[in-house]
Amino acid sequence: MLLNKQYGNLFDEPYYTSLYENSMLHSQPLKKLITFLILAFLALQTYFFVQVVWLSYFNPKKSAFMSAEESRLEKNNPHFQLQYRWRDYKSISIYIKQAVIASEDANFTQHDGVDWDALEKAAKANAAVGKVKRGGSTITMQLSKNLFLSAHQSYLRKAQEILITGMIELVMSKRRILELYLNIAEWGVGVFGIEAASQHYFGISSSQLSKEQAAWLAAILPAPRRFDHLRNSVWAEQKAGVITQRMTLVKIP
Repeated sequence: MLLNKQYGNLFDEPYYTSLYENSMLHSQPLKKLITFLILAFLALQTYFFVQVVWLSYFNPKKSAFMSAEESRLEKNNPHFQLQYRWRDYKSISIYIKQAVIASEDANFTQHDGVDWDALEKAAKANAAVGKVKRGGSTITMQLSKNLFLSAHQSYLRKAQEILITGMIELVMSKRRILELYLNIAEWGVGVFGIEAASQHYFGISSSQLSKEQAAWLAAILPAPRRFDHLRNSVWAEQKAGVITQRMTLVKIP
């Protein structure tokens, strides 16, 4: 009897009804937030997918990376203009196609856009130093980053990069992927695309590039702004030599 007097309210139906109503009341904002985040995520991916489909047929005027670099350079020079000119795939030297694949992604024509072994190695290397230093990116992954994302390195950006990479590989041929990559890759300070790079460094069209010139351009891709000022770099020359030896071993689309 005493127990009922002290704790009787615990066994009353109104007590549990009140608890249920309170829990439901507090869970509503959380459910709305989760629903909003899911819808926002799906809307963002839909936007990217539509853009990827469009780019499978039409050439881009600029990439996200180009716009960001243009804004950065215009801070010091309001009249600065990027060096950029589109060049169709068939008009680009076969040597630069071979050199870029040999240097950046030897298995380009064989994988589905992501080199999972390279990503695993990059993740281990990053974990060892405690920050994102290596990306393990394929040509398609670099393309997705350059077209739509920023140069900022984070695991969240890498996840989005992989998602866009899947869309690109689903919609585009390897030939189109390589054509886009060669035309929007950064090759110097404000220099984008292989045609602008060929003119900038050698004063010739990208269709006229020699094997040695193509290998050197591929060698500087990881740090093009740096080597724009260090054109006689011994390291770049040595790497170009290695690339030259590998060029005939790769398959181009």
